[in-house]
This record gives sequence, C-alpha cells and structure tokens, in this order.
Amino acid sequence: MEQKDVRGLLEQVRSGAVTVDEAVLKLKLEPFEELGFAKPDLHRGLRQGTAEVIYGAGKTPVQIRDIAKALLAGGQERVLITRMSPEAAALVSEALPLDYHEMGRIGIVGGLPAPDGDGFVVVATGGTSDMPVAEEAALTAEVLGNRVVRLYDVGVAGLHRLLAHAEELMQARAIVAIAGMEGALASVVGGLADCPVIAVPTSVGYGASFGGLAALLSMLNSCASGVSVVNIDNGFGAGYLAGMINHMGRKSK
Repeated sequence: MEQKDVRGLLEQVRSGAVTVDEAVLKLKLEPFEELGFAKPDLHRGLRQGTAEVIYGAGKTPVQIRDIAKALLAGGQERVLITRMSPEAAALVSEALPLDYHEMGRIGIVGGLPAPDGDGFVVVATGGTSDMPVAEEAALTAEVLGNRVVRLYDVGVAGLHRLLAHAEELMQARAIVAIAGMEGALASVVGGLADCPVIAVPTSVGYGASFGGLAALLSMLNSCASGVSVVNIDNGFGAGYLAGMINHMGRKSK
C-alpha cells in the first residue's frame, strides 16, 4: 500500500463508501509477506512514499520472480529490479509484463509512470563507458516519476561538449554527474549549476584508477559547493536521491 492509496481509502471513509472498520482492516493487513527466503516489505511505499525495490544481484531468477509477484499482489503498482541479469529477465518475463533494459541491467514491471516532479533531472556522463551506471540512474529516476535529460559523453577531455548543454544544466532541479578515470566531471558541473549535484564515481579507468577509488576520492575532495557523492557505480542511489530532490516542492505543497 502506498501513500496515495491510504489517502484514497480515507476519502472513501469520509464519503461513506467505506466504513471505519473496513478501513481499519485494510490498514491492519500484514505489512510484509513471509516467503521463506525473503520478506517483501508491503508498507514501504506507505512509510517512505516509494515502494520497495528489488536488488537482483545474488538472487536467483525464481526468487526475483516470486518477490515481484508478492509486491504486486500486495498492491504495489510497479516493481523496479536493479542489477538484473538477462537470464533472470527471461524467466521473469514469462510470468510478468517485464520491460528489461540491458544497458542499465534494469527490469521494470508495470511500466513507467507519467512524470510528476517539479522539473527535470539531468544525468551526465564523462564517457560512453559510464553509460551502464548512467542508465541505472536515469531509469531509477524515471520509475520514480521524474523527467530525465540524458547528456552522455560530455567529459572534461572535451569541455566544449558539456558547455553546449549549459541551458539544461542550469535549468535542472538535480544533476547526476557520473565519471570514472579522475572523476573531474562532478567538480566542473558543480561550478556551473545552481542545483544539487550528485556525483557517481565509476570503476571505469586504467590500473591506477583502482576500480573507481581514484574517482571517488576526487569527488569527495571536490572544491565545488553543493556536490554530494554516492558509492562507486551506485547509479541506483544517485537516481533515487535526484528523484527525491525533484519532488521536494510537490511534497511541501
């Protein structure tokens, strides 16, 4: 059950379409389902405004399918599955209407909602090699009801490519800056934009990049104000946070 479902239920109580006892019964339903190998949180959307997401890595295709089924049966409108393998996508799609995005390893059951955020989120990458992480971030933000503008391969090795999109950067409500190597993109974007910048270091780079650690340290030491940093390759976390920022105005209203 999500927050809007509770609001709808309370409106029905006010109009007399549902009795108080019936409403109490619905709200008392088990907040999670016991599957043995997992406990899908059916009240996540009620508490946080965003329903539970399935982290696919380490789970079998059957486990992913059964968790998704439980979430949908519990009233969740759509299910986001991150780090999903093609093998898992093939099995889940036999039972559920799954849209699989191989680049970002993202599976979506239930389609994308209409954007209802305050503005739009920009997802920018230093290079084409960062696109898997970027697509994880972009699709996550879209599932959460955000319009996303993708700016790929606009790294500091050719700064004119980034500056050609200055208008989008300056109008965005939040920017996700994704880069490997030395991770300089976040500082440059942070010096141009007046909105929060979420930096994502990626594991792209040669030996001394240490699997993204060099980019992580560069981003943590950014001299630009308003830059926050998530973990290496954590496109999901960045897209989720950007989506929350883009909905802050709507929430306050």
